[in-house]
Amino acid sequence: MLLNNPSSPHVRGPLSVNVVMLRVLYTLVPGVAAYVWFFGWGVVINISIAVVAALASEALMLRLRGRPLMPHLTDGSAIVTGVLLALALPPLLPWWMTAVGAAFGIIVAKQLYGGLGYNVFNPAMVGYAMLLISFPREMTQWLPPETIAATFPDFWDSLRYAFTGVPPAPIDAITMATPLDHIKTELGLNRTITEIKAGNPLIGEVGGVGWEVVNLAFLAGGVWLMLRRVISWHIPVAMLGTLGALATVFYLTNPDANASPLFHLFSGAAILGAFFIATDPVSAATTPRGRLIFGAGVGALTFVIRVFGGYPDGVAFAVLLMNMAAPTIDYYTQPRAFGHGRR
Repeated sequence: MLLNNPSSPHVRGPLSVNVVMLRVLYTLVPGVAAYVWFFGWGVVINISIAVVAALASEALMLRLRGRPLMPHLTDGSAIVTGVLLALALPPLLPWWMTAVGAAFGIIVAKQLYGGLGYNVFNPAMVGYAMLLISFPREMTQWLPPETIAATFPDFWDSLRYAFTGVPPAPIDAITMATPLDHIKTELGLNRTITEIKAGNPLIGEVGGVGWEVVNLAFLAGGVWLMLRRVISWHIPVAMLGTLGALATVFYLTNPDANASPLFHLFSGAAILGAFFIATDPVSAATTPRGRLIFGAGVGALTFVIRVFGGYPDGVAFAVLLMNMAAPTIDYYTQPRAFGHGRR
């Protein structure tokens, strides 16, 4: 009789990679729906292109590395990478830039490190950072929310622009800066927050118009992930708490020169980053105390980059910088094993 002796782990948890990725994808649905409602069909086009490019790049690299295709293509990790990258991109970005960003993230940040489980950096944020550095003009041409736009491209106009570059209208008339970029630019011109907000249709009750609803939808999905224990609370709470605390201190010190903490939380990628990007189980810290330090570091760096750096939003670079520190954080924050003293 043949006795099989499989290697460990012999006891498996209920959350496989496929289940985790599937849950991440459907908790993104409310945020994606709100995103499409306010910023148009370009979001859907970006997601489609990024997912196809991510899967194609994954298949190419697996074939070159002599690894089986189906187990890795069907685990959902490449799809999640493509979706997260697409959600960080302007809705009218040319299709080839979206494809290049997704391919760069999968090939360079994931497969060249050995594939899922071995990547040091978040692949989606590596692709985004590469695009932002390489194509800063195109990466800052955002659509205004449809609710305040004078002209807004429909599906076919968005598709034609993404693939041909033919704008549905004079492109300068339908693109604008994000609320964070707008506030940062105007503050650089020595205008006060009160002057910037006065009669500005881009600024909503607590954040940017449209952005605040989109972020609330991502917040709902993120909380659900925490309740189902797909992610722990440590990184999102530490990141958003640190970002909000620093923003509060600066806002109370000089409210005319600093945006409010709610504006920081509901106008950029802070909530998407806190729940869906910084919590990457591979590239983030893994110990409980390490996750708190990691999240606080992402929040602090995001605030520093937004206020003092050259980019209006700093979530991507903050996550990548803390990815570099994650192994060291884990080393010094290992829980004490039973029967052993502290380090």
